[in-house]
Amino acid sequence: MNVKNTIQIRNATPEELDNVSLLLKRAYQQYKHIIKPAAWRLYLEDIIDVRSRLEDSELIVAELDGKLAGTVTLYLKGSSVNEEGWPEGWAGVRLLGVDPKYRGRGIGHELMEECVRRCKEKGIIAIGLHTTEFMDVARRMYERMGFKRVPEFDFHPSPDVVVMAYQLYL
Repeated sequence: MNVKNTIQIRNATPEELDNVSLLLKRAYQQYKHIIKPAAWRLYLEDIIDVRSRLEDSELIVAELDGKLAGTVTLYLKGSSVNEEGWPEGWAGVRLLGVDPKYRGRGIGHELMEECVRRCKEKGIIAIGLHTTEFMDVARRMYERMGFKRVPEFDFHPSPDVVVMAYQLYL
């Protein structure tokens, strides 16, 4: 199946925000039993709160056969992504999620390629993102796309957890 022929990548519409939140909840549900319950509740609240990010970001969705299949949040000014921020001139990507029933079709890759395309169009020099060891499918995809580890931007939400930073120079 050539996913490029059937997938539509675009910005989410205001009417879709609740559905995007539900898609993210489904996409990240597999980590519920890996993350400690109190941390999971906070993380899930952040994940599904798509409205709070709209002012500073572009909420990009993938539609397949008329259904929302995936999403990613792109911050063209990466310094607004997290408290530490990315260096000036970098963009940031957060919360790439593909609905479990649509996985394995290249949707996550297409969403990331759209982020790269938009960043190049804006003259951005690099894209930063954070991921974890247990998000192995996404991490391997990022590495195949050319993202490299930048440990100086890692953070530790708790002593036993490393959220790993990656960057892609454009």
